[in-house]
Amino acid sequence: MKILVVDDSGAMRRILKNVLSKIGYTDVDEAADGFEGLSAVKANPPELILLDWNMPQLDGMGFIKMFRQSDKDTPVIMVTTEAEKARVVEAIKAGVNNYVVKPFEPDVLLQKIKETLDARAA
Repeated sequence: MKILVVDDSGAMRRILKNVLSKIGYTDVDEAADGFEGLSAVKANPPELILLDWNMPQLDGMGFIKMFRQSDKDTPVIMVTTEAEKARVVEAIKAGVNNYVVKPFEPDVLLQKIKETLDARAA
């Protein structure tokens, strides 16, 4: 499965790639902001996107709004420090399929990925 990680923090992209690798996902592309993410999606469409909220240039909300105009199906999990319920609701209304709050345990991320993919398959 091809996964795209969109996060402005190089360290967080490495952490996510390491966690994904440990659970068997090794086909992972990276983008440092929403614009890079949109370019990456066009160049090599992923089957799952892990998306940060707070990024320069184009943030996660801007990305999801633009992305959902052309792709309603690819699952997107917001992985962010934004933990307020209103923010979670805002992200889901914009088209995010699931939500993980940083910092997170690897098993929490794995569970959210499984839930998201299972929901898509149902």
